[in-house]
Amino acid sequence: MSLQSFIAGLPKAELHVHHVGSASPRIVSELAARHPDAGVPSDLEGLKEFFTFRDFAHFIDVYLAVVDLIRTPEDIRLLTYEVAREMAEGQNLRYAELTCTPYTSVLRGIAIQDYTDAIEDARVAAERDFGLVLRWVYDIPGESGLPAADATVEYALEHRTDALVGFGLGGPEIGVPRAQFAPHFEAARAAGLRSVPHAGETTGPETVWDSLRLLGAERIGHGCSAAQDPELLAHLAGTGVVLEVCPTSNIATRAVDRIEDHPLRAFVEAGVTVTINSDDPPMFATTLNHDYEVAAGLLDLDERGVADLARAAVDASFAPEEVKARIGAEIEAYAARPR
Repeated sequence: MSLQSFIAGLPKAELHVHHVGSASPRIVSELAARHPDAGVPSDLEGLKEFFTFRDFAHFIDVYLAVVDLIRTPEDIRLLTYEVAREMAEGQNLRYAELTCTPYTSVLRGIAIQDYTDAIEDARVAAERDFGLVLRWVYDIPGESGLPAADATVEYALEHRTDALVGFGLGGPEIGVPRAQFAPHFEAARAAGLRSVPHAGETTGPETVWDSLRLLGAERIGHGCSAAQDPELLAHLAGTGVVLEVCPTSNIATRAVDRIEDHPLRAFVEAGVTVTINSDDPPMFATTLNHDYEVAAGLLDLDERGVADLARAAVDASFAPEEVKARIGAEIEAYAARPR
């Protein structure tokens, strides 16, 4: 069996993947046909050109254009269920923490309770139909500032479901200091939500330090620039704070110039726990399977090493213990099969 085939069949969990950003061309095409006034192409060739990013700022513009296609609870339900289908059937995912940004949907007229009901209906159906366990991370869109933060923490605390496990911060980092969001993360953590902000993707190590010190981060989204600071790497390794690494995404957004320059190996050699993730996979022309292949190349991994990466994601997740045990056993059984 080739390593590529091994990865395709490997049971996996994903911890850093965005709800809207997981909308494949198939899903975007259906949503664009529903809402032609949004200006998003509905043909697959047009979408390919639409998803070619010049830089991180352009990526944000395109991302928000897709957000504008999601205007009704029915759109939310369609997106969530079909994303789950593709995760389970295409990537052999057993568990995913899907980062949702309810603020942008509420801003476009969807009531938060309708939003919650739609993702929950899709979650239950996805577990029934595909065997995929979904959990939610509610994400502050950093570019929208304190109004978005105020609203997101209210949604998380006042409209919480048992499936909501984490509280995050995404969007641009430049010009969006972490300190202003400290009270929101404090409130979320006090309610039992886990802190998982993006940091150090397009800014330096200080953004990662701020996320640790001010936001109580338990996992860091991306964290590319942590490799520039040996003290920070030692801190991450010593405290067990996990980096959610997204190799293909980092190239697509120009956070890293070349895949050969990606800091993944530096993280691992420093003893930092990493997980491999796809971030916004269709937008970056990737899949979780592909990102595992990229990581295996960067780290010179064999089948056992790849299985250990999959197990690390399960262990770093906020899944119930029985789910962790089940998926962990599936990974070990798969890795032990004679080939």
